[in-house]
Amino acid sequence: MIQLRNIERYYRKGLSKSWVLRDLNLDIQEGEFVTIMGPSGAGKTTLLNMIGMLDEPSAGEYNFLGEAVHSMKSKYRQELHKNYMGFVFQAYHLIDELTVYENIETPLLYRNIKSKERKSIVADILDRFNIVAKKDLFPEQLSGGQQQLVGVARAVVSKPKLLLADEPTGNLHSKQGEKIMELFQELHREGVAIIQVTHSEKNALYGSRIIELEDGFLRADKQVRGINN
Repeated sequence: MIQLRNIERYYRKGLSKSWVLRDLNLDIQEGEFVTIMGPSGAGKTTLLNMIGMLDEPSAGEYNFLGEAVHSMKSKYRQELHKNYMGFVFQAYHLIDELTVYENIETPLLYRNIKSKERKSIVADILDRFNIVAKKDLFPEQLSGGQQQLVGVARAVVSKPKLLLADEPTGNLHSKQGEKIMELFQELHREGVAIIQVTHSEKNALYGSRIIELEDGFLRADKQVRGINN
């Protein structure tokens, strides 16, 4: 699904370079549940954003589903992202002016899905996530856990092949975090590939593979057998 070859990411500071990722090679298969870990400043979020096509490598090759992303025009990258990926953020990133229903519906509007079909899809997601009673509320009326639940619902409403999550439980208390991670594991069993960035060793055990970054280098890549795997 994902092939990264000799990936580098740096920012120029005068004549010098400030490195974020260096000589990174990585393969991720369809349906994997991968965790990216490492200390602050290791390049975790940059790698996730690059895979999610929100950032570009300074050098190297990125292939997604056989498509050469590194040589693709921005318009086509956006189409790939829109059609195959969902993103979950630590800070929720819900649209304050929209209700729960409207937030979840938004990705379907971008894909030009007809109104009747949209209503059916959103109704199914609301029911699955047990948030039907919240559908007419605005984000500010929800708890942090409820907002993140809506964020996950919005990310998966268009049935992405890949779900990307950046510290998805970072602002939640432990019970709320467990609920989100159990939901991720359920999605994984249904065939969705998941890549999460987390500092939580417990959350990492919901997946099947841990990648460790340090100073922009890939230092470790190991299989794990953890919670309910």
